[in-house]
Amino acid sequence: MTPEQQAAYVFAQSASALIEAMGMLSENLQRTHRDESLAYAGSEFDNLITKYGIGHNDVLGHYRQ
Repeated sequence: MTPEQQAAYVFAQSASALIEAMGMLSENLQRTHRDESLAYAGSEFDNLITKYGIGHNDVLGHYRQ
């Protein structure tokens, strides 16, 4: 991949993680308004970084290839 393609891939993965996190946050907010327990804990938001490969070392790995 070219550097531009690598950057586009990282951006797409980041956008996907953000979209999923927003859905998780929305569900938590709905549950809060209904006085229910949260569906997602902080660790589950953190896990999105691993799921989408957007951690620091993951991103640097794309550019070392």
